[in-house]
Amino acid sequence: VQLQASGGGLVQPGGSLRLSCTASGFTLRHYAIGWFRQAPGKEREGVSCISESNDSTYVVESLKGRFTVSRDNAKNTVYLQMNNLKPEDTAVYYCAADHYAGGSCPPYEYSYWGQGTLVTVSS
Repeated sequence: VQLQASGGGLVQPGGSLRLSCTASGFTLRHYAIGWFRQAPGKEREGVSCISESNDSTYVVESLKGRFTVSRDNAKNTVYLQMNNLKPEDTAVYYCAADHYAGGSCPPYEYSYWGQGTLVTVSS
């Protein structure tokens, strides 16, 4: 199981980015997918997830209204759309996968993690 987050880069405050989470060797729609980020000098934090069973989505309260998560099953890809980016959104963003049939985000540490992608928000 290999995951890869991509789509990061340098963006000005107020800009947008769409991150992609792709997989090798397995089908993402069969997994709950989580997005996480880790800013320099800070602990990793959860950002968003999309459930395995019913595609319910969750975004951490502080990011609601700016970040959304979605799937494109035909492309075997999960996206994290990030709008109105702020300097404090600067971080390495990771996607992770695990099975959880509960219709929400897995309440435990994800089993599979991808390489992160760096998002830098700066003028």
